[in-house]
Formats: sequence, C-alpha cells, structure tokens
Amino acid sequence: MLKVGQKAVDFTLEDKSGEKITLSSFLGKTVVLYFYPKDNTPGCTKQACSFRDVYDDILELGGVVIGVSPDSIASHTRFAEKHGLPFYLLADTDHQVAEAYGAWGEKNMFGKKYMGLIRSTFIIDAEGKIIKVFPKVKVKNHAEEILEILKAEQ
Repeated sequence: MLKVGQKAVDFTLEDKSGEKITLSSFLGKTVVLYFYPKDNTPGCTKQACSFRDVYDDILELGGVVIGVSPDSIASHTRFAEKHGLPFYLLADTDHQVAEAYGAWGEKNMFGKKYMGLIRSTFIIDAEGKIIKVFPKVKVKNHAEEILEILKAEQ
C-alpha cells in the first residue's frame, strides 16, 4: 500500500458518465481518493452517502472526492442516481488502479480466502503527495474524520 509522503500514482479512469478522469488534472486541489468494494451494498452505500453529506464542506475547503471500485460505469450511474452522489465514481474494472495503490489484496470471509478490494482512503495534497492513508476503513464516521483532517490542513 502506498504510504504517507509518496507521490500519488497517476491514472485515468472513466466516471459514471463515461468521461475520462485523470488524477493529475486535480493538482492544486486536495483529493480524497477512496476505494470501495461494490456499489449498492450496505457498507458502501453508507460510506458514499456520508461523503455526499459532507461534500459541500469538502468543496469549500478546496477538495474533491473520488470514489473507485471495480464496478462498471452503468453500475456507478445507477448508484449515483439512486443516492444523489455528486462526486466522481470511477470504474476500475480490471482493478489496476486499486493494485497500484495497494487497495487490492487477499481478503477472508467465513474462512474463505479470495482477492478483492480493500476499503481504503488516501488524502492527496495539492502537489500530488499522499498526506494521509487509511488502510482498512471503518465506515462509521469516516467522512467526518476526513473532513476534520482537511480542516486541520487549512
């Protein structure tokens, strides 16, 4: 997993409307880059809606929110429409970006091991450097915690 102080790995992925989004195009802004396993699942929905609820505050602080999952563009579109998600949702269907960030790895559910997306968040500063890493995110209060960190960075 990438660590604090490292340069964020640049990438280009398609968003929920099929537009190509490149991370480096956000230089000058603080980026909240979060990886989540699957659209419309309970934990991922709760996490996305919590980012939605603080999104205006993040924008006011000069930030941007980017969610990344292995889901398709069509899935992201439905997810965003259903829950009123105003931020970027990017389709990493081959999980190459998740792998580059260390957010793809072995998981264990009910004793069964499999490869999957590890819920994690990276805060990237205006110069493209990682300033905070949350390697195994607990959804409850996570967006509020991110907002407090962004406020402290001001």
